Amino acid sequence: MKDAHHANGSLDPITLEVVRHKVDGIAAEMEMTVIRSAFSTIVKEALDASAALFTRNGETLAQAVAVPNHLATLEPMMKALLVRFPLADMNDGDLYILNDPYAAGGTHIPDIAIIQPVFNDGEIIGFSTALTHHQDTGGMTPGSTPTNATEIFQEGLRLPPVKFRDRGKFDDTLIQVMRLNVRLPDIFMGDINAQIAACAIGARRLKELAQTYGNAHLLALFDALLDHSERLTRKAIADIPDGTYRYVDWLDNDGVDIDRPVRIEVAVIVDGDRITFDFTGTDPQLRGPCNAPKSGTFAAACFSLRAVTDPDNTMPTNGGCFRPLSFVLPEGSLVNPQDPAPLGCRALTIKRLAGCIMGALRQAVPERVPADCGDELMILHLGGKRADGSRYVTSQLLAAGTGAGPNGDGTDAIETNISNCMNVPAEAIMMEAPIRVHSLLLAEGSGGAGRWRGGLGCVQEFEILDG
Repeated sequence: MKDAHHANGSLDPITLEVVRHKVDGIAAEMEMTVIRSAFSTIVKEALDASAALFTRNGETLAQAVAVPNHLATLEPMMKALLVRFPLADMNDGDLYILNDPYAAGGTHIPDIAIIQPVFNDGEIIGFSTALTHHQDTGGMTPGSTPTNATEIFQEGLRLPPVKFRDRGKFDDTLIQVMRLNVRLPDIFMGDINAQIAACAIGARRLKELAQTYGNAHLLALFDALLDHSERLTRKAIADIPDGTYRYVDWLDNDGVDIDRPVRIEVAVIVDGDRITFDFTGTDPQLRGPCNAPKSGTFAAACFSLRAVTDPDNTMPTNGGCFRPLSFVLPEGSLVNPQDPAPLGCRALTIKRLAGCIMGALRQAVPERVPADCGDELMILHLGGKRADGSRYVTSQLLAAGTGAGPNGDGTDAIETNISNCMNVPAEAIMMEAPIRVHSLLLAEGSGGAGRWRGGLGCVQEFEILDG
């Protein structure tokens, strides 16, 4: 294809927009591949999976409409991979796997990422990635998020950035190690293979794009897309009044010290076209599994920034949006815990972190931020052995509601802020496990008082038939 530059050497904006929507479409196709190919209920029904493309420098290029927590977490995971495996050490046909929140940038052990370098004409042009919450990754309870864990070792199999496939040949020893450490090895590997399929789709489509435009031109377009999003984001931040905006909220407890409330404090500092999130004043790391690693705090901030600066989603969502962010995360605190602090239930905290950031920003731009949402996600794991000795693990996601807006009630029983999953249909639960679902009801009166109420939560009743 003819090089689409203006006479002055600048990139053609029409071509830039075409490529922007093309890479977004590739990410969406990858996401649907994961969901349609997955074996586990938590992926194929709850949609707890995400997919994205990355530049060869490890910045987000395009992402599916999926789970914000996953999508933001993939960027620190990419950076951790590139530290362990420089571009010069990668080969066409390689594949990498990782999940460790401390060594690999993840947020908790069940979230496993598969990453594939994409080559064209012998050169890496980007990365294709898929992240899935796995139904079980070992540990001391089915589902691998024990609420009473006091060390990460109790939460399952940790994987630093490791090569999973070398020039097209899989590491069979690693596969056997993973299968041996999980309760449902066939379902586990079924979801891994769904992720591999999604990465293969992304790599194929990205290579086709490079063959159309040429490597050098395509890489310049990628850089321009990120720079464009950065400029738009900085302009949107500059429109927010400068100042320091503070907010404090609490977790009821950490699952272990159940009589001790947990303080979260944030100061959002807007200074021109930059924004800083300072969590000084937040409680020290917890004994229980509600700690949020640095990548989780990054995810909460990325979501909040996008929600406030681009509520109509008109600018490309990529790594350029996140360049104006900086953080103050006290070491050894709830938002920057030290290994081996447990992290399995980190979603509760990350959702509350996003709620605190939004609460602080409400003081600056009240017309853009509704009342606080439920900031709650109850992932109920149900597992055991059937009478025939076979194991089962399945899950249900119980959501609260959104906060009320200036002109209406909040939305009932829906995922809010950094999570974006679905509840699991009763039929799927009953097919997967010896469980009878008796009811799923809205919790009347749970939205609070006021001219406009918040969204209602829900109540579900189960009967365990076996195991």
